Amino acid sequence: MARGGYGGPMKFDGFETLAIHAGQEPEAGTGAVVVPIYQTSTYAQDGVGGLRQGYEYSRTGNPTRAALEECLAALEQGTRGLAFASGMAAEDTLMRTVLSPGDHVVIPGDAYGGTFRLVSKVVERWGVSWDAVDQSDAEAVRAAMRPETRMVLTETPTNPLLNITDLEAVAQIAHEGGALHVVDNTFASPYLQQPLTSGADVVVHSTTKYVGGHSDVVGGALVVADAELGERLAFHQNTMGATPGAFDSWLTLRGAKTLGVRMDRHSANAEKVVQALEGHPSVRKVFYPGLESHPGHKVAERQMRSFGGMVSFAVHGGEKAALELCERTKVFILGESLGGVESLIEHPGRMTHASTAGSALEVPSDLVRLSVGIESADDLIADLTGALEG
Repeated sequence: MARGGYGGPMKFDGFETLAIHAGQEPEAGTGAVVVPIYQTSTYAQDGVGGLRQGYEYSRTGNPTRAALEECLAALEQGTRGLAFASGMAAEDTLMRTVLSPGDHVVIPGDAYGGTFRLVSKVVERWGVSWDAVDQSDAEAVRAAMRPETRMVLTETPTNPLLNITDLEAVAQIAHEGGALHVVDNTFASPYLQQPLTSGADVVVHSTTKYVGGHSDVVGGALVVADAELGERLAFHQNTMGATPGAFDSWLTLRGAKTLGVRMDRHSANAEKVVQALEGHPSVRKVFYPGLESHPGHKVAERQMRSFGGMVSFAVHGGEKAALELCERTKVFILGESLGGVESLIEHPGRMTHASTAGSALEVPSDLVRLSVGIESADDLIADLTGALEG
């Protein structure tokens, strides 16, 4: 990336610098150092078809959204970023762009409930078939490939069991089969890993989560490696219209500025929480890729900067004990979503992954998922251990 000033462009590549400056030049008219909120639906034109700086209507393009899209592309080291009204809108637009009736998709064996619902209840109705496989085993992905496979959709870490996929290995398998490799990078964020640098074709984000980071805006994004695919997606983004408004784009861009420092704290807190959970007699099993006992630990160590702020664990006493625990915490707020500065607790089987009930993707009923925030780690641990002890 380059930024003007002091006699010429300046190169900068550090993540934190890109988060603050990529796509965010001081505003030309006033010198405002923060991108303005262009709260407008339409733009005056210099004659019929004479667009000012390319803008005509804010579904098609908006300067605040454009700044966010450029920033996200830089953070993921992609050629183009596209912002959407939600992560599911981004995923839906991608699938409608690249899939046709008769195609086949491979998804994770413990995919996010919203992705499972989209594929099984919507995409399947278009005549697209799918298989869900444990992508922590690259050979399982290879075995699931068909001549008609056009997309391998990966989550790593997965939601909610925090399984790890070898991105380079699965990208190679997808490409050998003529399929796109798409990675939902929501849990890791572009700070912890950048799948495009490992061979992925498209990255998907719910920017509601870590990128926005403050539980005050809903959004989604696609970032692509190939410019031509970016053009096709931009056409569908405009045509289908699931774009964010200027204020939502501004909030997300503001959140992205602090992504690096927040992820450092999320990860550090999560590691301390995991240590406390590991030794607790009420906890049956902890799922966290930072544990050396985690089967994906070595892969995560290689392809991630650190292990993130998401933790899942199973409790003794089954579903009843898990539900009671979720209702007893005081600092951990009972709620869906993740990635905000505040800590959240939820029961995936009854909440975020209820759509998988009765399917092969059904999650364990004794599972609890944490989104570890940036509060004092001592307070988080005291809250959890107190709730576990009743």
